[in-house]
Amino acid sequence: MSSNSSPKLPYALDQQYLERVYAGVLGKIIGVYLGRPFEGWEYEQISNQLGDINYYVHEKLNVPLIVTDDDISGTFTFIRALEDYGYSKEITPAQIGHTWLNYIIDRKAILWWGGMGNSTEHTAFLRLKQGIEAPQSGSMELNSKVVAEQIGAQIFIDGWAMVAPGDPELAADLAKRAGSVSHDGEAIYGAQVIAALEAQAFVEKDRQALIDVAVSLIPKDSLIQRMIADLRELHSREPDWRKAFDFLSKHYGYNTYGGNCHMIPNHGLIIFSFLYGDDDFQKTMMIVNTLGWDTDCNAGNLGCLMGIKNGLEGINRGPDWRGPVADKLYLPTADGGRSISDAAAEAVYLANAGRQLHGLSPTYPKDGARFHFELPGSVQGFACEESIISTGTATVANSEGHSVNGARSLAIHFKALARGRTARVETPTFSPSAEISTYFTKRGYSLLASPTLYSGQTIRARIVADENNPTPVKCSLYIKHYNELDEFTLVSSEVVELQASKVHVLEWKVPDTRCYPIAFVGIQLEGKHGETGTVYLDFLDWTGEPEIQLNRPSERVVSRLNRDKGPIMWKSAWVDGLDGNERLTQMDFWPEPYRLIQNVGRGLLMQGTREWKNYRVTARMTPHMCEAGGLGIRVQGMTRYYALLISQDGARLVRSHEGKDTILASCDQGWKLGHQYELTLQAFENKLTAWINQEKILEEEDAECYYSSGAMALISQVGRIGCDFVEVQPAF
Repeated sequence: MSSNSSPKLPYALDQQYLERVYAGVLGKIIGVYLGRPFEGWEYEQISNQLGDINYYVHEKLNVPLIVTDDDISGTFTFIRALEDYGYSKEITPAQIGHTWLNYIIDRKAILWWGGMGNSTEHTAFLRLKQGIEAPQSGSMELNSKVVAEQIGAQIFIDGWAMVAPGDPELAADLAKRAGSVSHDGEAIYGAQVIAALEAQAFVEKDRQALIDVAVSLIPKDSLIQRMIADLRELHSREPDWRKAFDFLSKHYGYNTYGGNCHMIPNHGLIIFSFLYGDDDFQKTMMIVNTLGWDTDCNAGNLGCLMGIKNGLEGINRGPDWRGPVADKLYLPTADGGRSISDAAAEAVYLANAGRQLHGLSPTYPKDGARFHFELPGSVQGFACEESIISTGTATVANSEGHSVNGARSLAIHFKALARGRTARVETPTFSPSAEISTYFTKRGYSLLASPTLYSGQTIRARIVADENNPTPVKCSLYIKHYNELDEFTLVSSEVVELQASKVHVLEWKVPDTRCYPIAFVGIQLEGKHGETGTVYLDFLDWTGEPEIQLNRPSERVVSRLNRDKGPIMWKSAWVDGLDGNERLTQMDFWPEPYRLIQNVGRGLLMQGTREWKNYRVTARMTPHMCEAGGLGIRVQGMTRYYALLISQDGARLVRSHEGKDTILASCDQGWKLGHQYELTLQAFENKLTAWINQEKILEEEDAECYYSSGAMALISQVGRIGCDFVEVQPAF
C-alpha cells in the first residue's frame, strides 16, 4: 500500500492538471453516451443496423443522449470515499465499502439490480449489508470465480486514476482497493491496468510505453497480462482491425468467458481499440463501439483514457462531440442534491481531491461559483430554451475574457429580439422533464434527485454587455418551476437594461414556488426592435438557506383512479430511501402527502443539498405503527446524518455514522401511536436543538462536528408514519 511519504508526483497539480481531468471526465461521459443506445449488441448486428459508429446514434434508436447510467454514477460517486475519510492514501477497502452503503439506495441507485449471483455488484452490496466487509464482500471465496471476474471493477475506476496523476503505482493500488469491494481475480487486474494507463497518461504520450507501465503492475502469470501480450503481437503483424478482431473474438470472446459481462473480452476490446485507434479520439471510439459487447462501459473507460492522454484538443479534433452533451451528467444517489451535475463541476471536484490527497489545498475557480465557465469550451449545461418564444434566438459558447476574477465566460449571442421573441438561456437544476423521468425509471436507472436551487436562496450573476452591441437589451434572471400539470411556470427578476460595455451584477432572492421544485435557472434577454448582439455571463451562483414548505400543493389534480399517471414532480424531488415505498414519489393518492413505510431497519426520505448548513426543519408526523421515527438534518447519505428520533419510550438526538448511532442527548418524552406531533430539529454551527409541539426538549453540541452541512430527511424505523406538513427555514 502506498505511503503518505511517497515521492512528489512528476506532474504539476495546477490549471493544466484541472484541464486534463476535465478532458478525462468529458471523454468518459461522451463514451458512455455514444455506446449506451446499443449496449450488449454484437459486431454483426451493429454493422447491419447502424454501420460504423462514427458519431452519436441515439436519434436513430429514439432514445435520449444524456442518460442515467451506472458507469457514470458509480465512477463519480465511489471516489467520494476519499473526502469522507479525510483524503488519506491509506484508505481501506472496508471504508470504500461503507461509501457504497452510504450513497447507494437498495434496489434504486447506481447499480444493476440483477440479484444475488447474477449481478456482481448487487451480490457485493448484499454482502456489505450483511456486515461482510470489503474485500471479503467481493471475493471469489464467497461469490465464485465467474461472478467475481465480471466487468464492474473496471467501469467505476477512472476517478481513482485521475486523483493520482503521473503515479501509476498509486492509481493501481487504489484501483485494487476500490475494485475489491465487489470483484476479485482477473477483474482486479483489469481495473489496475486501466487505472495505471490513465494515471500515466498525464505524463506519457506513447501508447506502447503506457501499456508497458500498466502491465508491469499486475502479476506476470495473469490472464490479463497474457491477453495484452497477444493483442500487442497481433497489432504488430495485422494492420486491419476488422480482420484482427476475429482473433480477439475467437480466443478471448464471450463464448469463452462466461457470466453476463466478463472482464476479459471487454478489457481486451479496450486494449485492442487503443492499439488500433491511431491515437485519434474519433477512430478509437469508432472501433470500440462498432465491435460491440459492453459498449458504454468500454467506450467510457477508453474515452477517459484518450481524454487524459490527448487533452481537450484531442476531443475537439473531429466532429462536435461536446456540443450535444453540453457537459451534462446525472449522478442519482442518496446525496440527491448532487444528482444534477456537469463535467466541469466533477472535474473541479476530482482535481481538488487529487490535490488534497497529496497534501495541497483545494482551489476553486471564481471563488467557488457554481457556474464559472473557466474551463475551455465549458458551457455547464447552459443552452437556449427550446420553446416557440425562444428557440433560435440565442446560441452559447465559451469565450475568453469578460471576467473579473477569471479568464473565461459564457458568451450569449442573441439575435432578432422582438415582441414574442425572447432569448432564454438556461441550465437544469432538477429533472428536466416528467417524460425524461418516466423514461429513466422504466429503463432501470431512475433519476433520484433533489433540486439544487430553492425558494429563499439568493441568485447572483455577473453580466457584461459586448462593446459592439448596437442597442441596449433588457436582461433578467429567471427560474422555471414545475406546476400542477408537471409543466413549467416561469418567474423572473426585475429587468435591467444592458448598455454596451456595461457590467451588471444581478441579485435576486428566489420567491416562494408554492411547494413546486425548481427545474431551471437562466438569463432572459428581451427587446422590441430586432436587437442583436452578445452578452457575457461571467458567473452564476446562489447562496443562503432555503425558505420552503415541501407539502402537497393545493392544486391536486391526480385522482385516485389515475394512479399510473407517471411522475408527480413535486414528490419526485424527494430521494426515496424507504424500502416500503417502491413508487412513493410517483403516486399521490394517500390522504397525507407522505406515508413513510419501512419494513426493516431505518429508512430516510430525503430532500436538499450538501450546501445547506444552519437551518431548521419542522414536520407534523403521526406514528401509526413503528419502532421510532423523526427528522434527519445535515444528511449526507443513508448512513451519515444527525437525527431526532422519537419512540414510545422517549426521544434522543443521535449522530449516525456508518450505520451506527451515537446518542448525543436523550429524554423520556416520547409519543403515542395514532397521535399527531409537530417535530422541529435545528442545526446551528455545532449545536443541535429539538422541539416537540413547540416545546424544547433536547439541546446538545457535537464537539466533533461530524457533519457541517447536508440535506434533511423524514425518518421511519420499522413501521408506518404519516406526515402532512414539512417546512425548512434558516436557523434562528
